[in-house]
Amino acid sequence: MTKLEAKNLQVSFGNVAVITGLNLSIPEGSITALMGPSGSGKSTLLRVFNRLIELYPEAHVGGYVYLDGQDIFEIDVIELRRRVQMIFQIPNPIPNLSIFENVALGLKLNRLAKNRKELYQRVKTALEKAQLWDEVKDRLNAPAGKLSGGQQQRLCVARSLAFEPEVLLADEPTANLDPENTAKIEALLLDLKKEMTIVLVTHFPQQAARISDYVAFLYKGQIVERGPTKDIFTKPRHELTEKYVTGRLY
Repeated sequence: MTKLEAKNLQVSFGNVAVITGLNLSIPEGSITALMGPSGSGKSTLLRVFNRLIELYPEAHVGGYVYLDGQDIFEIDVIELRRRVQMIFQIPNPIPNLSIFENVALGLKLNRLAKNRKELYQRVKTALEKAQLWDEVKDRLNAPAGKLSGGQQQRLCVARSLAFEPEVLLADEPTANLDPENTAKIEALLLDLKKEMTIVLVTHFPQQAARISDYVAFLYKGQIVERGPTKDIFTKPRHELTEKYVTGRLY
């Protein structure tokens, strides 16, 4: 079943076209990796999926995007972003807020917890799902800025999971992490796909090969090739795809 779908999507910034007539379906309960050289439109596509693109005054979006068959531009934007959460390349916790408050803040602002007990439980569950609870349960009141880079990224994942999203958009979430923490985030994403749909932007073909179910290869704002991960890496149909997965195109 398709969870997200883009039809004839066009995005430009001023007079510069970034995405041109893109069509893409994202299967439910899967990890779909978006690969391609810098400037191919991968991160822009993620920002369309939860309408963060609207924070850029010079951006113009045409075409259609559907979430469970419903036009995302007809969904209340706050509700859409609750259902479609996003984590970024650079962890962005609020450093002076406590670990607990970083996860709880969005729940409080959106009144998603009825009382303190429910708030605590949702924060705990989110930290457990992010595989961070055992590392921080005895220092929940410590500033988030005291965490390591890998822990901060998992805290950002927990902050997103507290909303109980249906889709998680991950924009190069391991780009600034060491191999050990990269492995933790990859294992986390593999676990999370059991209960949500994940769209992963990565500059590392090896990462896509390790954890994704499907790959979409973008080049100059268009989908060049899309298919099951194994097929993309073992028998790519397009020359550009083959060059990229073999390291001859950056």
